[in-house]
Amino acid sequence: MGIAPEFPVTATRYESVLSAVIERSIGPQAAEIDRTGAFPGDGVQALGDAGLLGLLSAPNVGGGGESLAAAAQVIEAVGGRCASTATVMLMHYAAVAVIEAYGPQDIRRLIARGDHLSSLAFSEVGSRSHFWAPVSTATSGAKDAEDTEDTVQLDARKSWVTSAGHADSYVWSSQPLASDGAMTLWLVPGKAAGLRVAAKFDGLGLRGNASSPVSAAGVMVPAGARLGDDGAGLDIAMATALPTFLVLNAALSLGIMEALVTEAGAHLARSRLQHLDQTLAEQPVSRAALARLRIRTDGVRAFLRDTLAALSTGRDDATLRVLEVKAVAAEAAAEVADGALRLCGGAAFRKELGIERLFRDALAARVMAPTTEALHDFVGRTCLGLPLFDPPRA
Repeated sequence: MGIAPEFPVTATRYESVLSAVIERSIGPQAAEIDRTGAFPGDGVQALGDAGLLGLLSAPNVGGGGESLAAAAQVIEAVGGRCASTATVMLMHYAAVAVIEAYGPQDIRRLIARGDHLSSLAFSEVGSRSHFWAPVSTATSGAKDAEDTEDTVQLDARKSWVTSAGHADSYVWSSQPLASDGAMTLWLVPGKAAGLRVAAKFDGLGLRGNASSPVSAAGVMVPAGARLGDDGAGLDIAMATALPTFLVLNAALSLGIMEALVTEAGAHLARSRLQHLDQTLAEQPVSRAALARLRIRTDGVRAFLRDTLAALSTGRDDATLRVLEVKAVAAEAAAEVADGALRLCGGAAFRKELGIERLFRDALAARVMAPTTEALHDFVGRTCLGLPLFDPPRA
């Protein structure tokens, strides 16, 4: 990173800048990243150099000042070519939402100029996908070596952290230091002493996103690394990180779906039934199957746009739409992936067509916390006027 963009990445420019980065740096490496599981560092650096890591950063720190809708377009476009890179980006944007609201200006400036990659570190071994119930701890430490600033000791076993070992910082959750509340958030440097990445990620899909367990053993951070008030972390996460994550996760699913429909359509157009002297595209059954995939994809696009509109206008149903959108998109992506695989048959089962990789990538959203099942519970609770979370046991 480190190369400042030559112009502000604004609503009139970021799409052309993004297209160039995808064609030059992200698309050509996607298959190799999937094959090896390598972190997409070159693509992320190219996005940073183009100003896109700072897309959501405020203009007063040098950022693009763009909306969540703009970030959704970025994630959709990147996700259609390399879902691993898009996952790294969406987790960065979710972390930036917190950092922009509560983080130090020096880090915000680094993000804005593309010199800092962040990520969320919420899910834990002890509470699994129930990110809202951390079991990791924060305890008061001694003064630092110069006896000038209080420190805090963090101990944790995080189960899944995207960009683990590659991020410059993590937005980190723990139990409160001293206050009541579900959790407290911290900005933890990626190279902090005592952090350990347990193992390289080796998954079914999203193979380059480096989602690995991360442990913290006596990690010391300044007391000033806290993001917001002690004990207010869950409220902060629900207002900043979670809406960004859920909307952008849906955008990633949409990008994968669009790529699947495009690949399937191209396969139908070029594949021939020699004995009939017709392409597969000329077969009514094949066209109908493709139409179902197109309709399902367009339905998700409409739902995502409505969610963004609800958020931007402060509609009464905005919270409900945010809780719904990832579940809607994740389940649709799995259905479209399965449909594309069936439609294209044995050709899709092989790696060269590209559908096989997209199929595997499409399944991940279902199990990313909050999972589809957890979101269904949240939606049901919202519809019934119940709190999203049960009170902690005494």
